[in-house]
Amino acid sequence: MLKNFLVATFSDAPRLISAVRAARRENLSIYDVYAPYPIHHLDDAMGIRRTRLPWVTLAAGAGGLLSALLLQFYTAVIDWPLNVGGKPDNSTLAFVPISFELTVLFGGLATVAALFLRARLFPGRRERLVADAVTNNAFALVLRKHADSFNTELACWVLRENGAEAIEEKLIDL
Repeated sequence: MLKNFLVATFSDAPRLISAVRAARRENLSIYDVYAPYPIHHLDDAMGIRRTRLPWVTLAAGAGGLLSALLLQFYTAVIDWPLNVGGKPDNSTLAFVPISFELTVLFGGLATVAALFLRARLFPGRRERLVADAVTNNAFALVLRKHADSFNTELACWVLRENGAEAIEEKLIDL
């Protein structure tokens, strides 16, 4: 599905952040911001909420801990109890290493899987760059142009006032 966007490129990060803040002040619809490296406080400037990814990690880690404890308790107490030197069958201290390892494993794998699902990353997907040098040395701000409510002249003026080097309209397949 082709959508209409306005793409502005910048030469450095401060101009990009300034343009993002100005675009938010003017209630322009920011689709995404591209940079060749992470920029501090860009999330705050864009108004992005904190991620819920740590909750996925916590839930999966708790599931890994529970599955490790249940499996070890089942095998050591119910299925195959062994009397080793008179020690109790359900020795919790013996369960700690495996429980820790499965907590970390389940939490890590679930975090990576949730990130890939949320970002729609999958093998064989082709990259879609909005500007030519985005992965090298350019910064880009992409505004979504809605059919009736988008003022292109205002958007271009705001972007140029904040240091945009180039502004172009693009149709991008989402």
